[in-house]
Amino acid sequence: MTKKPKILIIEDSPVIVGMISFMLTREGYEPLVVEDGGKAMEFLQGQVVPDAVILDILLPYVDGFELLAEMRRIPAWKEVPVIMLTAKSQESDVIRGLDLGANDYLVKPLRPMELAARLRRYFRPAS
Repeated sequence: MTKKPKILIIEDSPVIVGMISFMLTREGYEPLVVEDGGKAMEFLQGQVVPDAVILDILLPYVDGFELLAEMRRIPAWKEVPVIMLTAKSQESDVIRGLDLGANDYLVKPLRPMELAARLRRYFRPAS
């Protein structure tokens, strides 16, 4: 049996966390959840490096932009795919997220099947 890819969800809305966790589990991933930016900063210093991250921008304590910048400074996290999932839809926010190193940027409301399809791209076997 192959190991399930670990997907870190950094999101403060319990409803959205529930929907994403359900979808990830159904798709064969192992969801890990951190509900605020402060705890996410602590997570980045730990031993567990996920296979991908779903990151909100509007978080308590530390925002998603700061977290993304920190991820890209840590060698073990540099290549981890990050999908930003946020209500911030301004072009300047999208550009900032992508320029900081996000691999993808989705605007809420959450569309679980689209998120699943975008996530699958990072786990396809190389041809």
